[in-house]
Amino acid sequence: MSTATEITCMELIEAITDYLEGTMQEAERRRFEAHLEGCPDCVNYLEQMRQTVAALGELSDERIGPDAREALLETFRGWRG
Repeated sequence: MSTATEITCMELIEAITDYLEGTMQEAERRRFEAHLEGCPDCVNYLEQMRQTVAALGELSDERIGPDAREALLETFRGWRG
């Protein structure tokens, strides 16, 4: 049974950037990590995101061609919708 303090997988996915960047509020971080303790799928997703960030490093606008940049933007437009 879920409580008001638990977060869903979707909420975790939406907050993962804040978690990885260390900008998440303390209470939210505790909820995030509590979810990870019981959800191996989200643990896997977090690890995939860490690997992606490590593999890409910092990618500047100058290193992305205009076509690739537009394709990336198009992919993520409306993602939360």
